Amino acid sequence: MSSKSEKTQGFLKHLPRNIFSGFVVSLIALPLGLGLAMASEAPPIAGIITAVVGGIVVSLLGGSYVTITGPGNGLVGVLLVAITVLGLESAYAAIICSGALLVALGFLRMGKLSDFFPSSAIQGMLAAIGLIILGKQFHIMLGNRIQRETSIDYILEIPSTIKALFSLTDPGLIYAAAIGILSLIIMVVYPKLRNKYLQLIPAPMWIVILSVGFSYYFEIVLGQPNPIHPDYLISGIPDPAELLTQLPVPDFGQVSTLAFWSSVLALTLIASIESLLSIKAIDKLDPEKRRSNTNRDLKALGLATVGSGFLGGLNVVTVIARSSVNVNQGGSNRSSNFFHAIFLTLFILLFSTQLARIPLPALMAILVFTGYKLASPDIVKHIFSIGKEQLLIFFVTLIMTLKIGLIVGILSGVVTTMFIHMIINKGVGLFFRNILKPNVLMYRETSGEGIYYVSVKHFCSFMNYNKLKSKLEAINEDQDVVIDFSFCQFVDHTVMENLNNYQDLFAKRGGHFEVIGLDMHGADSEHPFALRRLLPMPNLLSNFTRRQSALQELAADFDLAYNPDRIKEVGFLGGFHFFRTKPINYIFNQLVNEEMGSDVFDIEFSEGAFIAKEVIRTTMMHIKLETEIPTFTLDREGLLERLYSLAGFRDIPIDEHPDFSKRFYLMGDDEESIHQLFDTDLIHFFESNPYFHVESDGRALIVFGKERLGSLKEIKALLDFGHRLKQVIQNNAKVP
Repeated sequence: MSSKSEKTQGFLKHLPRNIFSGFVVSLIALPLGLGLAMASEAPPIAGIITAVVGGIVVSLLGGSYVTITGPGNGLVGVLLVAITVLGLESAYAAIICSGALLVALGFLRMGKLSDFFPSSAIQGMLAAIGLIILGKQFHIMLGNRIQRETSIDYILEIPSTIKALFSLTDPGLIYAAAIGILSLIIMVVYPKLRNKYLQLIPAPMWIVILSVGFSYYFEIVLGQPNPIHPDYLISGIPDPAELLTQLPVPDFGQVSTLAFWSSVLALTLIASIESLLSIKAIDKLDPEKRRSNTNRDLKALGLATVGSGFLGGLNVVTVIARSSVNVNQGGSNRSSNFFHAIFLTLFILLFSTQLARIPLPALMAILVFTGYKLASPDIVKHIFSIGKEQLLIFFVTLIMTLKIGLIVGILSGVVTTMFIHMIINKGVGLFFRNILKPNVLMYRETSGEGIYYVSVKHFCSFMNYNKLKSKLEAINEDQDVVIDFSFCQFVDHTVMENLNNYQDLFAKRGGHFEVIGLDMHGADSEHPFALRRLLPMPNLLSNFTRRQSALQELAADFDLAYNPDRIKEVGFLGGFHFFRTKPINYIFNQLVNEEMGSDVFDIEFSEGAFIAKEVIRTTMMHIKLETEIPTFTLDREGLLERLYSLAGFRDIPIDEHPDFSKRFYLMGDDEESIHQLFDTDLIHFFESNPYFHVESDGRALIVFGKERLGSLKEIKALLDFGHRLKQVIQNNAKVP
């Protein structure tokens, strides 16, 4: 079955859930769209137009998967200023121009800006948005409309609203509050129910069904009007017949003024940053851990904004709250965004009068629950478990976002993160000395299974993570990848978290993604996302890396003894030709098999001297032999080996096996004994297995694949190869 056919079948399989998710999101988007437009002093229908145009255009042309688009909270203030200063028609022109700038940003590939924000700062921003949503909607949920200047004021007023609940006397407000409380209870309790029939209909749909049924009960059964106070029912929806006759005419008359372009730039800046941060945040919520194409999304958002402006709508942005609802309701691809737009259109065209039956407190309860999930205490506990410094970044971002705004909040988080990183590394030199240097090298190894090897040097943090990400983006998820941080002094939490996401993604798609080289780095917590810095004398018995934990499990599975400590007494390696000119610093991560007389270990040694000196870390196997054999070195035939021949080092030919002599470089002093050892069985063994460097000192062997640390998969292959090689050599060996 072709990949295209599989994608089509997968799309059709998930289509019903995406349709339903789009329907649920549309129920949230309807009152929010009306409210955000009115808060910006635009016509109420402008918010709905924004959501409809954004949903259709971005779902067809965008590069994200589970995001929802529409009017955004962050733009309300800027739109309010633009409409007040320029007038409504000129503000539409500014919106159109800002959309064109967004398209330009997409073509300039500015979507990578989303990589320059630390994960804890994004979590703080998400939590702040959750509190803003919860704070503003909580009062409406309990039948209490209030106006406050800041988001913090709304949150601080929650106790007063709860207290006021017990003194309500207006029956309409009592009914509104009762429905809000009942809806919130449904949202909290419903996920805990395990009845398979009830679970066919998600909690938000039950809320809509029950609230509309409540209205019909009073009207049909009791013969009374809806008892809920009119202020707490959806309103402001125009007659569908008047929509096409009320299209605005954008006024570009102020295009040469400073005020016009100030508004355009402000709208573009807020819209792009809010969208990019939202896309990155929602990617973290995506159960399938897919990677959005932010440049493509910027283009689509820009085109949608241009269309929205011409039709009387506002800037189209990616919105977190509705996207979170989409994920929670099982939305799995862009079709949910499309159907959310279609349902909004149908609501306006066909059911504008019926929508008035839905109480606002019921819908606000859904948002209050969503806001709580974004800012729950569990998130704070999770951040604290990663590291105390991450908690500081989280709270600085959260408080500044609540107190001042989204952009100031996230910038505060960025500055705080940089400051903390410099304190941890005791200076700014590491960052500013290497920030412009290329620190990522990637190539595909031609031997073995064609593993992609990625080496990262100096430091890797949110400031230069885009360099690593650009390399990883070029690799299909069904391939094998090894990321080596052996020569990287500092790796921050953002990078560790993103690498974990890559590991999950590659595992899901049939690939293998392994991180190595962090065993000599220290961490302040045992969490796998904790930032790590290279220490001169790390405590290897604590804070195991993911690789070390895997080595410990491997040792248990294969009855090996595992020792992570540095060992400097390595005299048993002194007799090997390979180490005659290579000083050994130490070995570590040793896996010992007493029965087989073998051990596998990571080793650090030096090549060259003075300014040409280079430190190398690799994974090697040492095998003790029961009988003496000739000394030899066997390696894959290559350019370096040909140069050895030119320098006078003889490649011992095996005349009976010319193909072996072409493929392998065999060197040793006792040519006759080597010929006796390399019989047909041993030669066939080497020819039918992957290439390894194999060397004998007469009483033992060393075996390694590449001059780098091995992945867990490669270590298993090394163990298997070494033990089988020992058996073949012992069978053929003859004591001279």
